[in-house]
Amino acid sequence: MSFPAYETLLTDLADHVLTVTLNRPQVLNALNSQMARDLIDAWSRLESEAVRVVILTGSGDRAFCAGGDFKERDGMSDEAWRAQHALFERAFEAIIDSPVPVMAAANGHAFGGGLEMVLAADFAYGAAAARFALTEVTIGIMPGGGGTQTLPRAVGGRRARELILTGRPFSAAEALDWGVLNRVCEPAGLLPAVRETAQLIAGNAPLSVRQAKKSIHNGLRVDLHTALRFEIEAYNRLVSTEDRREGIRAFIEKRKPVFRGR
Repeated sequence: MSFPAYETLLTDLADHVLTVTLNRPQVLNALNSQMARDLIDAWSRLESEAVRVVILTGSGDRAFCAGGDFKERDGMSDEAWRAQHALFERAFEAIIDSPVPVMAAANGHAFGGGLEMVLAADFAYGAAAARFALTEVTIGIMPGGGGTQTLPRAVGGRRARELILTGRPFSAAEALDWGVLNRVCEPAGLLPAVRETAQLIAGNAPLSVRQAKKSIHNGLRVDLHTALRFEIEAYNRLVSTEDRREGIRAFIEKRKPVFRGR
């Protein structure tokens, strides 16, 4: 499986792990219209069994993503602004609805839409010096890439209100303590740690991982009893798979299973 040469992204697929790197370091990987188009296209290609996990990171060591590219937006009509934002919405939703797990590796600061990308991922690791913020209310807008929904789900409603309504930045240590990050690493150790976890996930049964992710994702939207029924439906779809038979056979034979996504 191959990906096109994107204008704003770098892609690398190895051992079922796809690394997507935001690649506009000259503007701190700020999100523009082309990056949104590139993200939408990249995520549209994830149905293939060749990709089992995605790592989303940024180029350079200063920023994961500084947010929206306001130089591009300077002078935009209201109509053009809304049309561009519709592109951004599709990009964020593509990450949230990804059929495979997405790990964010926040190699540097993540502000505005950059933090919303981190929050759109299934979970995230971050560099120790990285800082995070949803600063939109300080410039006359508000989070519009899912931040008013994903941040409360990560940190709780009361803390999310404080962070969003003040626009105050917070540290990687606070992000870890509050649930935005799963792990904080020194810069040199960030991608090795993310890749180690990604390889653990990629080594598991891919259909099982997809169904488990789908069950968690949808279960959080509904009441517990409805979520439990969804879980069993997802579980039962795995019973007839070749991977289920291979996994049980390998367990009995005390060997590593060979999963084929079938």
